[in-house]
Amino acid sequence: MSINKTQDIINEVSKVVTGKEIQIKKALAAIIAGGHILIEDVPGVGKTTLATSFSKVMSLKNNRVQFTPDVMPADILGFNMYDKNIGKFVYHNGTIMCNLFLADEINRTSPKTQSALLEVMEEGKVTVDGVTRKVPEPFIVIATQNPKGSAGTQLLPESQLDRFMICMSMGYPDFKHEVEIAKGKAVKNDVDLSAVISSEALVKMQEEAADVYIHNNIYCYITKLVALTRENPYIELGVSPRGTIALTRMVKAWAYINERNYVTPQDVTDVFSDVTKHRIVLNTKARVTHISEETVLKEIVDNLVSPVTYRERVKYDN
Repeated sequence: MSINKTQDIINEVSKVVTGKEIQIKKALAAIIAGGHILIEDVPGVGKTTLATSFSKVMSLKNNRVQFTPDVMPADILGFNMYDKNIGKFVYHNGTIMCNLFLADEINRTSPKTQSALLEVMEEGKVTVDGVTRKVPEPFIVIATQNPKGSAGTQLLPESQLDRFMICMSMGYPDFKHEVEIAKGKAVKNDVDLSAVISSEALVKMQEEAADVYIHNNIYCYITKLVALTRENPYIELGVSPRGTIALTRMVKAWAYINERNYVTPQDVTDVFSDVTKHRIVLNTKARVTHISEETVLKEIVDNLVSPVTYRERVKYDN
C-alpha cells in the first residue's frame, strides 16, 4: 500500500518557502531518492529556511553548522575523550549524528574539514580513531554555498561534488512574491509547521520510489545522455558512472513525486541538468566563449531524440 504523501509535504513547506514550488519538489525528490543536496545561491533567498522546513515537516532530527575556517573535522564527526571515572576513552557524537545535516557555506571551511564528510555522505558511516559507526537513517546532507563571494573560500573538490545528487539554485523571488515579502506576508518564520510524516515513513517512501519502473529504452536514454557529456567539445570532464546512478535514482523519485509508478522521458529531461551540472568541468573554449554548464547540457538534451515508451505509444495510437 502506497504511503505517498509528497504533495502534502510540498504544501506544508510552501507555507514558509513561497513561490518556489519547483525548487521544493526537486529538493524533496533528491531526499526521497536518498541523495544529498547542494544549493548554490546568494544570501537571503531561503536556502536555510528550506532545509529546516523539511526537517520539521518530515520529523527529522537536524543539526546545523555554520562553516568557517576554524571548524575542525572533530566538530563534525565527533571525538574520543578520556573518562577518568570509567578509565577509558568515550566517544562523543559530532553534529553529523542526525537525520538532516545542514552545512551552511560549506566552501568557507578548510579542505580537511570538507573531506571529513566524504565517507559519511557516501556510506552513511563515521570513522573516528579506527572505529566505524553508522549515522541515523534516513540521512541527508543539505549544503549551501555562495558562488559569487569567492574571497576566503575553498572550492569543493570534484570527488566531493560528485557525492551531491543535485545542485540547485533557489533564485530571486518573482515580483509578486517579493512584494509580499516586503509586506511581511511571505517570509513567515513564526509559522508552526506540522509534521506530515515520520522519519520511518520517509524510509518507506524511499523504498517505494526505488521500485518505480524504468523501461529499458529509458535506461538507454539516460546512458546516452551521460555518454554525450564525455564527448562534448565544450566539456573537459564528463559525468562519471556515479552520476549515471544518481540520475537513475533521481528520475525514479521525480516520477514518484508526480504520482506515477513508471518513468517517462520527460522525467529525465526535467532533472538532467540538476543532477549533472556540478559533475562536469568545462574546458577553456567554453570559458572563453562564456558558455555555461546549463547551456551545454540543454544542447545535449535538445540534440538527442527521446525514446517513445510502450505506454506513450498506446496513448498516441488511441
